[in-house]
Amino acid sequence: MSEYNRSIVQAPTAPAARTLIRGATVLSMDGDIGNLVRGDILIEGSTITAIGENIEAGDAVVIEASGMIAMPGMVDTHRHSWEGQLRRINPNAETLEDYCNATHFSFAKYYRPADMYIGNLLTALGCIDAGITTVVDNSHNSRTGAHSDAAVEALLDAGIRSVHASGAPVAGEWDKAHWPGNLERLQEKYVKNGDNPLLSLAVMAQLEPGLWAEARRLGLPIITEFFGGDMAAELESLHREGLLRSDNIFNHCTALPDAGWKILREAGVRVNVCPRSDAHYGIEDGMFAMQSAQRHGISPGLSVDNETSYSGDMFMEMRVAFYLQRVMGMHQQRCCGEEHHPVTLPAHGLLKAATLDGATCAGLQDKVGSLAPGKQADLILINAQDINLYPSGNAFGTVVHAAERSNVDTVMIGGRIVKRGGKVLGVDSERLRAAIDESREHLFAAAGYQPDMFAETFMPLESAK
Repeated sequence: MSEYNRSIVQAPTAPAARTLIRGATVLSMDGDIGNLVRGDILIEGSTITAIGENIEAGDAVVIEASGMIAMPGMVDTHRHSWEGQLRRINPNAETLEDYCNATHFSFAKYYRPADMYIGNLLTALGCIDAGITTVVDNSHNSRTGAHSDAAVEALLDAGIRSVHASGAPVAGEWDKAHWPGNLERLQEKYVKNGDNPLLSLAVMAQLEPGLWAEARRLGLPIITEFFGGDMAAELESLHREGLLRSDNIFNHCTALPDAGWKILREAGVRVNVCPRSDAHYGIEDGMFAMQSAQRHGISPGLSVDNETSYSGDMFMEMRVAFYLQRVMGMHQQRCCGEEHHPVTLPAHGLLKAATLDGATCAGLQDKVGSLAPGKQADLILINAQDINLYPSGNAFGTVVHAAERSNVDTVMIGGRIVKRGGKVLGVDSERLRAAIDESREHLFAAAGYQPDMFAETFMPLESAK
């Protein structure tokens, strides 16, 4: 456990030798396994070994799951986890500048390693509570090596599967001597010996070929905040020089012209889209890029992005995506005719974006994202007998259109149970809240911010101007 933990969380217990989940409605998200009205899932250690009806499991630990929906844990492909303690500080933000004023240009400059730890820990625990078992941590506030270590150790302490993408801060003073050497140091310290199987590493970098080359030397994926209207012009030269590859992960991809999408498709660039943040902050045209990606043969993952303005659950992300894509489709038909035939996803397609497509975006599709023998046991059980869900007329509709974090009864990551009976395990809530409060008090005082519980707008700080 990290030095910053202070007994806030305990390590998850080791997975049972054999576990049988019995009698659940199974949404496997796997083309060969399919779906089962009533099925069993056998897990040995961290790995799924069988899915079917009436599995005999001998001395396995049995989880009775009648009345529950079993599905893969969801994958958030783009989350700035370090901002956890700034939840909903800026609910009515209208622009990307509003977001930056409330994060990068103000509080971010005063983060200590302990603040990185508590932000990441809170985000990771919130993900687990909401059925997100994998998070791609876009850590663009890595001010020192100690900040990076604290962020990583929070993810490990929480017990979530993660891809930690270390990135340079946007504003303020920071230790430039540790960049980009920090990448290799993190690799040596945390992943080289295979001691942390739930952790992968990546790098956050804009269109910086030199930094991309260092990431590729280390075998690390490259995550870029990509805004298609502003940055599309650079794609052709990058592609011509062979610099766009399948290890590139682009966030957002808003307002990208067709020619740009063709380049991403040809280069194999992985994409995630942000239904809420693109609309909330009016990023470029304000529309998330699901339809454009699908029209060009790319199945993007979904991402929450941040919690400074809205909630951190994937259920709401799927719902917003469902309705926005319908509105976009109707608009395109009226204004563009058949030129841009709308490609809208049904509930099943949105759940695939939140699970298997997200795992593919994260580069973890061989491990997670669907339920199948040989894959890691990263799964959740949704209690479909809860008053807001019963009766369940359609399993996909129940999950995408009605479920919420309170309906997530059980969460398993790598065979370890980290939430059970609707409660995240091993968390001392009082200590957690005390650590969050201490971090916020430090950041607010350092930035000269006077909190206002009822403010309609976030007032830019003197340090943000």
